Amino acid sequence: MWAAAPLLLLLLLPLALARRWRRGAARLEPAGRAVLITGCDSGFGHLLALRLHRLGFTVFAGCLCPGGDGARRLQREAAAEPGRLRVLRLDVTRARDVREAKEMVLSHLPERGFWGLVNNAGISTFGETGWLPMETYEKFADVNLLGSIRTTLEFLPLLRKYKGRIVFMSSIIAYFTLGNGIYSMTKAAIEKFCDALRLEMKKFGVQVCIIQPGNYARSTRIQPPVSAEEIWSELSEEEKAVYNKEYVQERADFFNSILSEGSTNGHEVVDAMVDALTSPAPKARYMVAKLKEKALVFVCALFPTVVMDSVLSYALSKVKLA
Repeated sequence: MWAAAPLLLLLLLPLALARRWRRGAARLEPAGRAVLITGCDSGFGHLLALRLHRLGFTVFAGCLCPGGDGARRLQREAAAEPGRLRVLRLDVTRARDVREAKEMVLSHLPERGFWGLVNNAGISTFGETGWLPMETYEKFADVNLLGSIRTTLEFLPLLRKYKGRIVFMSSIIAYFTLGNGIYSMTKAAIEKFCDALRLEMKKFGVQVCIIQPGNYARSTRIQPPVSAEEIWSELSEEEKAVYNKEYVQERADFFNSILSEGSTNGHEVVDAMVDALTSPAPKARYMVAKLKEKALVFVCALFPTVVMDSVLSYALSKVKLA
């Protein structure tokens, strides 16, 4: 054991030096730099657009509904300083929307160019694997995974030119799942895409960062409360023959209790996103989560799969199938 101590110290020394350098190095000057954010109608994207605008960035806020309440709030903010915050229609599943977003950025590019792309847009839902139709899987893959890839590929030439930053919204749910495996699947895929992209972009001076929030359901409202009656009514006859209403109700209650425990302080996550965009040495991953959530990730990452399966199975074992 003691023989391994020098090796451990050698591995930890670069981390300590990097942390010390991060504290002392000058942060980025936002003025004259453009950032595009997807999913600004609400949640983290909305908060980030406001924060970056106030810091002095030129912000392009992509909204699915440019006439909605969230977009109108952003437009009111933009009215104070015309030209620095622009709201644009951006459905990340539509290649045409993504191309038009790039055209708008190019036509209003500030003097220091295009600095950052924040792939924030995403959707969530609840349901066991067999409860959801194939169309739902396709939709989630298109929004949460392919939407981020589609937008990234469109803006890569600009990011390489200006040696900018790419920030992706992941989740600790990439490591485990509690009734929303479809969301976990897309976030795990984003993590692997980012791992490849981060290494490939180093030679161009482009840095790639992943944000991994814990439970912030009450801040983002990405997942509305679950209705057991709606779930039951949408199940196929084959699934109804396997499950019972009591089981579905228990699962819905369990998931809703998790949602109700979500943090309301979304600014904690926005702080991490801002650091990813402005730090002289941003982290590859920013995990913003409660201690018990980090402990679950730790168990999942370091212990045999059977241990994590036992923990989660126990949490989900209140009601048995008929």
